Amino acid sequence: MANTSEQSSAILSRVSWKLPVASKAEGIYIDLQDGRRLIDAVGGASVACIGDGNPTVKQAIKDQVDKLTYVYNMQLSNEPAEELARFLIAESRGAFSMCGFVCGGSEAMEAAIKLARQYWFEKKQPQRKNFIARHLSYHGNTITTLSLACNVARRAPYEAILDHDNFFHVSPAYYKRFCKQGESEEEYVQRLAKELEDKILELGPETVAGFVAETVVGATTGAVPAPSGYFKAMREVCDKYGVLFILDEVMSGMGRMGTLHAWESFGDNTPPDIQAVAKGLGGGYATIGAILVSKEVADGIRDEGGIWKHGHTYQAHPIACAASLAVQRVIKEGGLLEQCRVRGEYLCSLLTKRLLAPDSITAPVIFDIRGGGLFWGIEFDFDSNKAERYDFKGKQFALLVQERCFSNGLVIMAFGGCANLEGTKGDHCLLSPAYTVTAEELDKIVDTFARSVEETLREYVSA
Repeated sequence: MANTSEQSSAILSRVSWKLPVASKAEGIYIDLQDGRRLIDAVGGASVACIGDGNPTVKQAIKDQVDKLTYVYNMQLSNEPAEELARFLIAESRGAFSMCGFVCGGSEAMEAAIKLARQYWFEKKQPQRKNFIARHLSYHGNTITTLSLACNVARRAPYEAILDHDNFFHVSPAYYKRFCKQGESEEEYVQRLAKELEDKILELGPETVAGFVAETVVGATTGAVPAPSGYFKAMREVCDKYGVLFILDEVMSGMGRMGTLHAWESFGDNTPPDIQAVAKGLGGGYATIGAILVSKEVADGIRDEGGIWKHGHTYQAHPIACAASLAVQRVIKEGGLLEQCRVRGEYLCSLLTKRLLAPDSITAPVIFDIRGGGLFWGIEFDFDSNKAERYDFKGKQFALLVQERCFSNGLVIMAFGGCANLEGTKGDHCLLSPAYTVTAEELDKIVDTFARSVEETLREYVSA
């Protein structure tokens, strides 16, 4: 058989370049078909939370294949789905009373929107059809979730067919970029709470179904946690007007912030009415997502219509649920949430020491290092006088760093458009390794990343 790396791919690709082919992986290491070995410092897309090849999860998948591979969830339930649901509800410590399974993050957010709408329909308030989300947000790649979110670049090709009548946006919760001069963090939060309240009043409180936010913004601005007190303030506004409080934890949830749910990491105990999770739920071993539902919303559905009027063919797939249950047990029994917090603190210290050293070439172009757990963003800024010496020849700096990292054997993610509402300014890179990453591996990740940033800067110093 011919080597597939020498053949043209028949896959409709998401990138403009030819992708190398992965052939094997173990832990955070990926072996390519051409013989190279990479360190995956971002878990694919913040997905591979326990690394690849975990024997417990592999065995759980094999065992389930031997038992039952598929049933349609409108005809039959299945044991791993029932067990996974009980596990998730029990681990929520009262925040949620029911959950539903889908096949990924976009589906989970689509399901959350539809469930919120169904809730109000069943509650005899069909006029509640409007949703408020935030600028510089991302909630999925379906038409509806693109309409809900406000990621300019991702929306651009589809702008003409997006829903502009039922989805509205308020400011992002990004204090360091968008606070006013002299404005304290507390004042900033109060201003955003008033903005949300004003938007609800503008639309008419009786028309607003829900307010939606990423607990920690993922790819769009790069692991930006909300300022202190933000979610408590937003929740209070929502409760005042009977608006559902909906959190998107597709990227930041299921342990990524060092707590099972990202909202727990803020310490103000502000659980949502509906929450979407996905990436860390299955850890890359299966395609799965879920919505977690508060008792109030669950009761509202059960007491009226009685059923969840949403579904897909592969919902609650037995193999996916068995894999996800095994992943969650590995995280719990292995103490990986605590390890995620400890390793995250170490990662932050390494990044800060290396990139912000006073005599470093990198310090003048670093705008921010932020995040929590094992979810960290490094944002660059070339507006300062010290940064004028660089000419990237029309290319995006973060993407150049990503390319250099790859050539140095490291996989990261790079994005642009994080520094203004128009999505035309700002570069950042994202690091989100597996919760099982060792201190030695973090040393190597940060060394390779920092070296790649340094090499890129030196290459593009203008003459």
